[in-house]
Amino acid sequence: MGKITVLRAGPFTTVQDLGRPQHRRAGIGPGGALDLHAARIANLLVGNAEESALLEVTSGPVRLDFADERIVACCGAGVHDSLGRPIRIAPNEELQLRAPRQGSRGWIAISGGIDLPLVLGSRATDLRGRFGGLDGRALRDGDELPLGQPLSHPDFTGRIASWGAPAEWARTASRHPALRVVRGSEWEDFTVAAKAAFLDKSYVVTAEADRMGARLKGAALPRKTQAEMLSEAVVPGTIQVANEGQPILLLGDCQTIGGYPKIAHVITVDLPLAAQLRPNDSVRFQAVSLRDAEELFSARAADLARFRAGLQLRSS
Repeated sequence: MGKITVLRAGPFTTVQDLGRPQHRRAGIGPGGALDLHAARIANLLVGNAEESALLEVTSGPVRLDFADERIVACCGAGVHDSLGRPIRIAPNEELQLRAPRQGSRGWIAISGGIDLPLVLGSRATDLRGRFGGLDGRALRDGDELPLGQPLSHPDFTGRIASWGAPAEWARTASRHPALRVVRGSEWEDFTVAAKAAFLDKSYVVTAEADRMGARLKGAALPRKTQAEMLSEAVVPGTIQVANEGQPILLLGDCQTIGGYPKIAHVITVDLPLAAQLRPNDSVRFQAVSLRDAEELFSARAADLARFRAGLQLRSS
């Protein structure tokens, strides 16, 4: 069985997969890669099952040493020059990942997947619960991660494949994204001016940004009344508004319930852009209908199915 050794872990690198969405009713957040689409694409590029465990690299730089030959693929922020293309790594070769100039996170799939124990059906690191991944924590210099046996091998010659994922899938970072949203259940609780400001003004990501979510700063969003609310379900992409009127954008490690009013929800296909936000980035919100969101989701799923089928023809 192969392994990788973490020579340099970088500021914040964790083992992730598609998470634990089926355990929300027990109060366990979904977790997993903050960009599930990028994780799926990276795994498919190296011949893995889409739910295989991979690395989520925040910032960088990161250095990894490989004990045997493997195929790797990087998606997300620009942590490597060959985003979205399979790369052949020789035995005892090092892979170096840089800090991206734009965006904050990259997902690194390795053929065979990271073979750590399953916890509640997933290998994803749950940092608050301190389980999953490697001892429920971020990686450190010197850590060793076992790799599974590759299921198949993408067929290409040379070190880097001449083909890969569509550019817009491989590189998702933007410093000034416009995130499409559907109205939240408390949309009508906000004043007319607040709703207009939410859709017309830019908001800046504060230093309070991590895998749970990002606090934003900009035009205040007052409600018509300040009545207390019962806690209700929240999901990645929910935008809550705190008591002082500033929005909070929830991400993959968010809690399962929250007591702040929900003004909107980022649609699923735009969560990859939200996952790349870092402090001082600005973001705008664009309202779409629920039907639009569903159609965009269906189109993305159809594109992924075609991409998956095309890769099967390249595998051996």
